[in-house]
Amino acid sequence: MKIQEKLKEFQQNKKAILATNFYNLETLQGVLTAASRSNVPVILQLTRSSIEYMGLKEAVALARQSLETFEVEGWIHLDHGDSYELVKQCLEQGFDSVMIDASNESFDKNVEVTSRVVEEAAKYGANVEAELGYIAKLGQDQESVYTTAEEASEFVKRTGIDALAIAIGSAHGFYKSEPKLSIERLKEIRAVVDTILVLHGSSGIPDLMLKEAIANGIVKVNLATEIKNTFMKALKQTLLNTDEIDLRKVFPQATNEVVNLLVEKYKVVSL
Repeated sequence: MKIQEKLKEFQQNKKAILATNFYNLETLQGVLTAASRSNVPVILQLTRSSIEYMGLKEAVALARQSLETFEVEGWIHLDHGDSYELVKQCLEQGFDSVMIDASNESFDKNVEVTSRVVEEAAKYGANVEAELGYIAKLGQDQESVYTTAEEASEFVKRTGIDALAIAIGSAHGFYKSEPKLSIERLKEIRAVVDTILVLHGSSGIPDLMLKEAIANGIVKVNLATEIKNTFMKALKQTLLNTDEIDLRKVFPQATNEVVNLLVEKYKVVSL
């Protein structure tokens, strides 16, 4: 099943798919082990920095083979693609879905850049996600500038995108204060667009708040920071208490903590 079809299926059932970033073999195995145990589909996300770290062809091959090995239904997605050139490279390597993030540009420029990506992605039958509004990235001021229903409706009509990441109070990275999503703004946007709505920055958002967002229209939930943080905290703790130098014995302990994290996340998002 194509990712567009699966997202629509989940939208109709008022459920969401957890879209998880991976950074190496260990985090990928953690994601897929948890997904297999939970019997849920996955969206495996790669950013420019992860692609540059692992290599584009290598990362795609690893993800494809791992999905087959773990017998998990899943798709590969470019997260926060920052240029048309990167998007094109990913499409050529067989990505099922791409995100073009021109949210820092003017509305019209965002429309222009996104429309170009939609046109290119159509050649591959790929899903296209874009972002509208201000969703703080790492190190940025976490005060949100919410996406408006009017802008969302116009943006969708002018670009023809499949999925839209909206600003309703979330932020990338760790929250400096307790996050609060604007469910009312989410409802307003959902009332005027049938496009798949995406929540970025789910790390640290309380479970009940996530459930409420999903019940009101969020279909794709991105998770990245908590995966990295869980893996590294577990690895650091292990290294403090052992002289073991065999990474094949050390890394699995950190991977297991990622599994534990994601099994609980899948319960919140998918069930």
